[in-house]
Amino acid sequence: MRTGSEPTTARSALRARFWLSVWGLTWAVFGTAMFALVGQPGWAAACGVLWLVATIDMAMILRHIRQGPHYQPGRDVPPYTPPDSPPPHRRPPQSRLPYRRPPQHWHP
Repeated sequence: MRTGSEPTTARSALRARFWLSVWGLTWAVFGTAMFALVGQPGWAAACGVLWLVATIDMAMILRHIRQGPHYQPGRDVPPYTPPDSPPPHRRPPQSRLPYRRPPQHWHP
C-alpha cells in the first residue's frame, strides 16, 4: 500500500547484489578447487554447496535484472488512504485469562 512517503527514485540494489554474488561465487570455486587439491573433502564439499547457493542466487538476480522496472504510480497518482478500521474478520485479541478479584486486605 502506498502511503506517499516512498522515495520517488528508489531503485533496488540488484547490481550491487550481482557483484557481491560474483565475488562469493569466485571464492566458492577457488575454495572448492583448493580444498579438493589438498585432500580436504569435507571443506571441498562445503565450498561446493556454497558454490551451488551462489549460482542459484546469481541466476535469480539476473532474472530480476532482466525483468526490468515494474510499474510504479507516478507523481500524479495520490497515495492510498489507509482504512479507518480493521477488516470485520479481524477482531482485537481477547484476553483468555480468567478474571481475578483484587486481593482484599485484612485489617484487625
